[in-house]
Amino acid sequence: MQLFSTFEHTIHIELVVATLEKKGIPQENIFVVPLDNMMEERKVFDTVQRSDGTSLIDIGAALSTAFAVIGASIGFELTWGPIYWGLVGAAVGFLVGFAIRLFTEFVLKKRRRVLKGFHSELIMIVECKEDEGELVENILFRHFAMGVAKVKQVDGSASAGQG
Repeated sequence: MQLFSTFEHTIHIELVVATLEKKGIPQENIFVVPLDNMMEERKVFDTVQRSDGTSLIDIGAALSTAFAVIGASIGFELTWGPIYWGLVGAAVGFLVGFAIRLFTEFVLKKRRRVLKGFHSELIMIVECKEDEGELVENILFRHFAMGVAKVKQVDGSASAGQG
C-alpha cells in the first residue's frame, strides 16, 4: 500500500519521518519530493476568472470623498457653485488616488507574487503494509498533512481510495 500526502514546508516533515521510522517504516520506504509553486506575473487589472485580492480604487474612493467634500465647501464661494465643484473635487480625488495606487503597484511592488491561498510544498509517499495503512494515515494527519490519499495494490493493479 502507498500513501500520498501533501505538506507545507515546516519542521513537521522531519517529525513525521522520525515518527514513521520509530513505528517500523524503513527510511527507504519514505519518499519526500519538494514542489515548485507557480509564481504569477504582476497583473494590475483583475479578470472574471482571476483576482489577486488587491484593489486599485480603494485609495481613489477615499480621496474622492474627501476632495468632493472640500470642493463642495469651497464651491459656495466660487462661480460654478457647490455641486459642480463637488463633482470636480470627486474626479480629481479619484484620479489622484488611482495614480497613487498604480505607483505603489508598479514601482514599489515590482516583485512577482506567489499565488495566494494554501500551497502544498512537499509530497510525501510512504510505502507500507496494508495493515499499517491506518496507523501511517493517522500519523500523517497528526503532523498537519494537508491531504492524504491511499493506493492499495490488488493483484498487480492499483486501486485508489481517499483517506
